[in-house]
Amino acid sequence: MDTGSDGKKGPLAGLTIIEMAGLGPAPLAALMLSEMGAEVIRIERMASGKAFLALPPEHDLDRHGRTILKLDLKRPEGIGLVLRLLEKADVLIEGFRPGVMERLGLGPEEAQRRNPKLIYARMTGFGQQGPLAGRAGHDLTYLAYSGVLHAIGPREGKPVPPLNLVADYGGGAMFLIAGILAALFEASRSGKGQVVDAAMVDGASMLAAPFFAFLAAGFWTDRRGSNLLDSGAPFYDTYETSDGRHLAVACLEPQFFAEFAALLPLEPHLAAAQYDRSAWGEMREAIARRIGEKTRDEWAALFEGADACVAPVLSLSEAPLHPHNRARRAHIHAGSLERPAPAPRFSRTPSVVAMPPKDVATVTDVLIRLGISAGEAEALAKAGIVGR
Repeated sequence: MDTGSDGKKGPLAGLTIIEMAGLGPAPLAALMLSEMGAEVIRIERMASGKAFLALPPEHDLDRHGRTILKLDLKRPEGIGLVLRLLEKADVLIEGFRPGVMERLGLGPEEAQRRNPKLIYARMTGFGQQGPLAGRAGHDLTYLAYSGVLHAIGPREGKPVPPLNLVADYGGGAMFLIAGILAALFEASRSGKGQVVDAAMVDGASMLAAPFFAFLAAGFWTDRRGSNLLDSGAPFYDTYETSDGRHLAVACLEPQFFAEFAALLPLEPHLAAAQYDRSAWGEMREAIARRIGEKTRDEWAALFEGADACVAPVLSLSEAPLHPHNRARRAHIHAGSLERPAPAPRFSRTPSVVAMPPKDVATVTDVLIRLGISAGEAEALAKAGIVGR
């Protein structure tokens, strides 16, 4: 893995992506594609309104690994420049509400008229069509409509937001990337681009496809906290330790549960009753009582090397320090920022860690490479179409 190299080496080297600036899943997708080797040109509006999250540049991953091009999209010259850039691009990523790009004059029809092979990737909450398509929302909104939020949380409590990992980044960014790569593969055969309609509510729903199957087969109940994987089972839950931290217990299979029961230890009649739901209440109380007798790290040491599927619940600041994560170099330093390393890993074409945006000279270089002369680039800057 290259940490901070200026060269593009990854499996997507040679791919050019135009990213319309936004928040959330689309920028994460663009970051990952950049670290896989794609050149990403992020187009930001010229207006200098206050950012929703005013992160310092060295911590702003929404901009790392890109060339930043500030354009006045209220003027036809700015729109015309975007269309000219799209003629040389492979992919466009946009995350606006349906109709915004069309009103700008940058919709799929116009873009693909200029470049028939263009992959036009659209990231929204509810998709391009449907009664809710034009509505605002966030991760929690889409999870609520997908049925996933209802399933997350304790049996006697309310649904719990799983950060914004499931709809924004799982159902959004990951499905957007999958759609882009699939469309690129198809375009390599057909010579034709297409529109990728990635909706967070669709992606979150697809992530939950196995649970819909479990529900249909009668292996899952539609009551939160009552099933094997939703904290309903005492052997798949978290428990508080004597120091107020937590231990994750996930010994679903009998052989793993047997090792857990032996090391805890658990009373013989409970150790023999893993899947007896009538014993789960007593089992949970026994596990909680026993785990409450030691600190988190004492339990981690006791279960180290065992196949009991027990782990200390690490904080975000603790995770980079764990020996396994250190051995894997799962976290890296990018300037002053310590962050997760690019994933997945490639044996021949390693990813390149994205760094903060380059200076304005690079913007001119990019414009020239994409067919804009140096003189015209300077004229656009003087006219206020391109930001300096």
